[in-house]
Amino acid sequence: MLETLGTLVYEPWIYVLVVLSVLLDVFLPVLPSGILLMTAATAAAAGFADTVAVGMGSRLPETFFLLLCAAAASVLGDLAAFALARRGGERFAAVMARSGQLSSAQRRLGHALGRGGGPLMVLARFAPAGRTVMSMAAGATRRQTRTFAVWSAVAGFVWAGYSVALGYFGGRLFGVSWGGTLLSLAALFAAGSLAAFLLRRRPGAPRG
Repeated sequence: MLETLGTLVYEPWIYVLVVLSVLLDVFLPVLPSGILLMTAATAAAAGFADTVAVGMGSRLPETFFLLLCAAAASVLGDLAAFALARRGGERFAAVMARSGQLSSAQRRLGHALGRGGGPLMVLARFAPAGRTVMSMAAGATRRQTRTFAVWSAVAGFVWAGYSVALGYFGGRLFGVSWGGTLLSLAALFAAGSLAAFLLRRRPGAPRG
């Protein structure tokens, strides 16, 4: 089945689907954008195997374009959430204050970003809802837009690169099978769990 899906990565609509999923999951963190991106890259591994088998050569440019689409959508989504929170800072703060967990996360991530902790954005990009809290916390506390955009781009490319590499090289190393896909999914979830753990255990961060 995944071998058949390999051709889908070369269809224009798959890029639209990936872009929309990544763009919107900053507002709807339940969207499985990482899983979708990884699965598309696994499908690309199937397409790679097929094209090599028939002597057509590698189609890695399409896979690289998939990475670029996901990274660009990640940055655009971050900036949209940042701008929304920046314009409605007081309303956003009121909403956040209703949840002790979100309020604590906002303070922790906001303070870290204010101390020049841009690398924390890379870590937060992997944590569940970390991208959402980081983008909105930075906007609500009126952090510098240029600095935020730069670190958002770094985080987006690192996250997209990791997800694409998991799917593509997982498919190439372990075979384009459900077993290889499950291993890649496990690695994706492991990265998210580790990022969430490190964010909670960050030295000097306020605890909620």
